[in-house]
Amino acid sequence: MIKKIRGVWLTTAASDVLESKDNIKKAMQLLAEAGFNTVFPVVWNNGYTLYPSVVLNKNFGIEIFPPFTGRDILAEVIEEATRLELDVIPWFEYGFIASYKQDGGHIINKKPEWAGKDKDDRLLTKNDFVWMNSLDLEVQDFVLGLFLEVARNYQIAGVQGDDRLPAMPSEGGYDQKTKKLYHNQFGEDPPLDFKTSSWLEWRANILSDFLARLYREVKNINPNLIVSVSPSPYPFGFNEYLQDVPTWINRGIVDLIHPQLYRSDKDKYKGLVDDLVNRFGQKNLSKISPGVLIRSSDYQITPDTLWQSIRHNRHSGIRGEVLFFFEGLNADNQALATSLKDKNYANFVYLQSGNIGDDVQEIQQKLKDKGYGVGKTDGNFGSLTKSAVEKFQRDNSLSPDGVVGPETYAKLMI
Repeated sequence: MIKKIRGVWLTTAASDVLESKDNIKKAMQLLAEAGFNTVFPVVWNNGYTLYPSVVLNKNFGIEIFPPFTGRDILAEVIEEATRLELDVIPWFEYGFIASYKQDGGHIINKKPEWAGKDKDDRLLTKNDFVWMNSLDLEVQDFVLGLFLEVARNYQIAGVQGDDRLPAMPSEGGYDQKTKKLYHNQFGEDPPLDFKTSSWLEWRANILSDFLARLYREVKNINPNLIVSVSPSPYPFGFNEYLQDVPTWINRGIVDLIHPQLYRSDKDKYKGLVDDLVNRFGQKNLSKISPGVLIRSSDYQITPDTLWQSIRHNRHSGIRGEVLFFFEGLNADNQALATSLKDKNYANFVYLQSGNIGDDVQEIQQKLKDKGYGVGKTDGNFGSLTKSAVEKFQRDNSLSPDGVVGPETYAKLMI
């Protein structure tokens, strides 16, 4: 089976999935039937965990988001997902954010020294989200502790940060501790223009080092765990949130990347996909599965637009995607979920000349096992592999286009 992410984010906002065990059970059943293989349940937002946390309790005297006291949302999702062979990757939605509005909420109220600051010494706030200081080692240790206790205590496929981890608004970094660190290194205060390129790079490097540490420590717990991130699109994410995705890829400190290509216009979405392909190249596409917006407060994607987006992903060499968010599948009498099931989304494969990755290597090995010469089984879909696919297709009464689509893939797997 070709491994590619077909995922969905589970939220607490604008959704009642996590409100009861029965709702979770129904949601997992819907996802499995529609063809998904991975769920990303939120486990950290607005200063609270959605599982009983020793780390949160030690620092703030609170074990779990108060309305969920007595439950373990993550364990409930894992139980139902595992029963249906769905992988679970807990999603730390708020990352380095302390609260939405609320002047930092209980996090900053108890630990004001953890607050991020802008150049005017105000709380670091962007789009009403109040940030901790992502560059502070104590803050990093706290958030890392949340990741690691989940990695140790639950049967999961991986862990996920997003546009808030590793991240910090580029307006930040003007707290006394960070300014002192910068001054000690360069003999001067940080530039007041927070978009100064060297200042952007210096802070982004600290965040990349944090991701490297997170990656290393998660792998020490279990080398098979996936470290996944869902950043803003590059270079916007770098300039606005210090997210240096090319460096993460080059350093090998992330396994899967789900850039949030949240556009309601299908052509704008396709343009962002094309930019991904041009920017990162075929050799990296097997680890990139974009985030697709299917629902927001005033938007619901149509089945046709979603399928066009998925088709464009596959034809561009991108093997999967993660949908934001579950309620888009549940809306309009589950129209999207039904459409994906009818189109056999789970088996929608499209591999062609130029593609690179483990899934190509799998195809090569299957062809070789059946007596078709592919040269090296190196995961590179070159001319020899294409010729082997065409010969296999002719031998099996398929159109010899040299592309491994759903029909060819199904025949190969026999």
